[in-house]
Amino acid sequence: MRLRRRPNIDTRELRENWQPRLYIQLIALALLIAYAIAFVLENRKHVHLHFVVATASVSLIWLVLLALAIGVVAGVLLAQLERRGRRRRARE
Repeated sequence: MRLRRRPNIDTRELRENWQPRLYIQLIALALLIAYAIAFVLENRKHVHLHFVVATASVSLIWLVLLALAIGVVAGVLLAQLERRGRRRRARE
């Protein structure tokens, strides 16, 4: 009985195809996803949100995400206003 030999693997080809930056990015992405899942699981308890005329019971994570969305939209709008102001000053 003759055993099959494994094909020779060209180490130069392995070195050329090795992409450490890609693996670092994949690991960072996996850690970020794990953190996001843990964040959602930790903030799923319900809290009372008091408006001026009403009260609502919402999950804390939705409140955090709403605040994040409002902050992003406000930042984009302020950046647009700043850009418009620079253009106006440049024309004068």
